[in-house]
Amino acid sequence: MTGKRVAGAILIALAVALVSPARSQTSPTLEQANAAALIPVPTGELNVTGSFYVPAYSSVLLSQGKLRVDFAVTLSIHNASQDKPLVLRRVAYFDGTGKLVEDYLQQPVALKPFATVEVYIPEQDVRAGTGANFLVDWASVGDIAEPVTEALMLGSVGNRHFSFISQGRAIKIVSGK
Repeated sequence: MTGKRVAGAILIALAVALVSPARSQTSPTLEQANAAALIPVPTGELNVTGSFYVPAYSSVLLSQGKLRVDFAVTLSIHNASQDKPLVLRRVAYFDGTGKLVEDYLQQPVALKPFATVEVYIPEQDVRAGTGANFLVDWASVGDIAEPVTEALMLGSVGNRHFSFISQGRAIKIVSGK
């Protein structure tokens, strides 16, 4: 290969890597992006646990399935307690077939009272498709106000802009009592 061809191949490979829908290795982790909202995980027994299923729509089919519209998705997890930390044990993103796309936590993290953490999925990231969803597993030391989980979708077609919210649904709660 000539020097120009090698340079061209490198530029093409770099361009593909930059526009790839997969999360960049240099993107901040959930912990890094939300550091101001986090505190050390409590040392007491996490005897209250729960899970939320949060539907998300990274892509939506329109015009009888002939047009696909891609959306940016922001998952927000709010600690609704004013005095207790909320421990997040798992924040996972799945596609429409139930296949794990990405796990956002390497280890549990704790949110300050009334704090919020967010996970952002760019519009170009269509790995999860039309049936995208999140699973949020949480815990606390003693009873706590139930967390609030929502996914916000933003996108556009031509000069029309769309936004909508999908609320999380509790699928498991175990009380410490």
